[in-house]
Amino acid sequence: MPRVVVALALVACVQAFAPFKARAKVAALAKVPALRSAAEETFEFTAETDRVMEIIINSLYSDKDVFLRELVSNAADACDKKRFLSIEAGAASDALRVRITADPAKKTLTIEDTGVGMSKDELVANLGKIAKSGTKAFAEALGDGAPDDVNLIGQFGVGFYSGYLVADQMTVVTKSMNSEATHTWSSDAKSGFTVKEEGTIEGVSGTRIVLEVKEDAAEYLEEATLRRLLKRYSEFLQFPIELYTSKTTYDDEVDEEATKKARAEVDEEATKTARDADPEAPEVLKTNAPEVTKSVTNVNFDYEVVNSMKPLWLRPPKEVNASEHAEFYKSAFKNFDDPLRTIHFSLEGQVQFKALMYIPKSLPYELNQNMFDEEANAMKLYVKRVFINDKFDLLPRWLIFMRGIVDSEDLPLNVGREILQKSKMLGVIQRRLVRKSLDAFKDLQKNATEYGEFWKNFGKYIKVGAVEEQGDVQKDLAKLCRFYSTKTGDEQTTFSEYMERMPANATKILYLSGDSREQALNSPVIQRLIKTDYEVLLLPEALDEIVCQSIGEVDGKTLVDASKDDLKDIFKNEDEDDEIDEDFEELCSWLKLQLDDKVASVKLSKRLVDAPAALVEGAFGMSPTMRKYMAAQAVAQADEFAGFGGAQKPSLELNSKSPIVVALNNGDLSSDAAEDVAELLFDVAALTGGYEIADAAAFAAKVTKLMGATEIPAKKEEKVEAVEAEIVE
Repeated sequence: MPRVVVALALVACVQAFAPFKARAKVAALAKVPALRSAAEETFEFTAETDRVMEIIINSLYSDKDVFLRELVSNAADACDKKRFLSIEAGAASDALRVRITADPAKKTLTIEDTGVGMSKDELVANLGKIAKSGTKAFAEALGDGAPDDVNLIGQFGVGFYSGYLVADQMTVVTKSMNSEATHTWSSDAKSGFTVKEEGTIEGVSGTRIVLEVKEDAAEYLEEATLRRLLKRYSEFLQFPIELYTSKTTYDDEVDEEATKKARAEVDEEATKTARDADPEAPEVLKTNAPEVTKSVTNVNFDYEVVNSMKPLWLRPPKEVNASEHAEFYKSAFKNFDDPLRTIHFSLEGQVQFKALMYIPKSLPYELNQNMFDEEANAMKLYVKRVFINDKFDLLPRWLIFMRGIVDSEDLPLNVGREILQKSKMLGVIQRRLVRKSLDAFKDLQKNATEYGEFWKNFGKYIKVGAVEEQGDVQKDLAKLCRFYSTKTGDEQTTFSEYMERMPANATKILYLSGDSREQALNSPVIQRLIKTDYEVLLLPEALDEIVCQSIGEVDGKTLVDASKDDLKDIFKNEDEDDEIDEDFEELCSWLKLQLDDKVASVKLSKRLVDAPAALVEGAFGMSPTMRKYMAAQAVAQADEFAGFGGAQKPSLELNSKSPIVVALNNGDLSSDAAEDVAELLFDVAALTGGYEIADAAAFAAKVTKLMGATEIPAKKEEKVEAVEAEIVE
């Protein structure tokens, strides 16, 4: 019984969604008590055409601008088909071109081509059947033997309908190169379409699309808007795209009235002069006075080719010279200077694409305010010369400063060509672009001047890449990084150069962060390292420290923070160390009690030379620079860093040879003076180490008290010599 109920429910569902003719057959099935013996039937899906058209027009495309790209691409496909068929037939084709004409008065936009055209049957099949791509069918008919220079763009069969994004009505007048008849197709995308034999087409064949533009799309009738869209999407199509434009000229022409008046005045003046000499002189007429001209504004209308740029990436790299690259770079990416380096290559195999990338000489203006501004992305994706988008992640964000073009047919785009779906092919392309970029950066390193300028502008991006990447890419980026050092002064050094200067058998690359290079250089924790000639990298930016922590190791050498490591392998233990430790054991314990809320431990140091004390972090501690960076980034609450509370408290290391520490060790630790010295000892260590003092007022009071207790010698009395006064009478 339950099975019969389920069967009847299924029948009811099928009846609700099945075509009318099928419902009678389904109703008959309902009379069958059991479904086991029911014959299986196959039905075709049906759809409400007007509803499907609405979905196509309003859902596939999020930007109205793309309608022009789609219709111009279709026109270019028609021209390419005609060119191929004419060559195959051994006949010459007439001039192949695409024309765009806007008529604001009539509110129409016309897109006309001299391509292959369509017959009546092709009109009905291609424009009357949604998702029927004539271009795709043509390409499939050519098969694998298609010439390399046939660049057919269309593939989904819906691009034509994007015209309804801006038009209420579309009319297509077309003539096939295989027919003498001209047919006109017309539709408002709501109530079907009509086809009739009428209209005229210039030339052997071609197609003219007339869009009756909507009221809210009037901007697409403006010359400036059309020019911008054609430049953006269709600049590199191989056939001329001609835009009907107005050109204003200012010409000089003879002003008849002004000339007549001027000559009359000259004649009158000449007559007066003559009669002053002889009252009987005749009137002077027809003098040769110069003509008077006036400036006249003339507005002329004509077609202008708007896609003059050539797609350099389609040419073999060896055939393109530096001047051509410079001109293309300046035009395509709106730059004023030449590129620093050019990367031009193609890949064939699992994925086929051609790429042209440029390393800018200077930081693009858009990246001055926000180093990862998405609007500044200038890697453009093309498919067969047609611009698709510049918002796809063709490169990781640390290469956002690169400018370039990728032309590939293999990327998985959605129907609207607006969404690039993640796939293995995208990964292959991105990896190859990154590898080519790294090779170019390495080549730049061979020229110290060029690489110095490159690092000045884009070094921070390389550092971000070293943090975000892994594996071989991270290793290559690490070798590109440059840092200040205790041995290089105002210059910077690489890890490779650092390792060349390392002592024999050394295994650690030491670094130290600070608020500035000078502060890091003067830090007490590296005093002995500098004295023993052991080089330390100086990191004035928080990003530098993150880079070193992320890289971890370079060619077998471990990156170590000089303020955290005990450096036992660098400073060998001395025989008297144990005895010294015992002598200061009581002082260390007392200081730990006095500063228990500020330090994790107190111990003697082997790294100090002149400073009495220093603060150092544990293996998992956070450097002062990183503390400030994290607080500024609001990753943690600021009060977590004040007073060095919590589990991240630093350790206080003492210099057993410092007079201050020795005096404290030999003094009365129960005295108020000893407590004051202990507090000052910590505060001074914090200041020199780059930490922030939690209670600046208390520190100032201690220093003021100390200054007050300082005995300043009395001023020496100066002997004043007696001077005899001269009496003048």
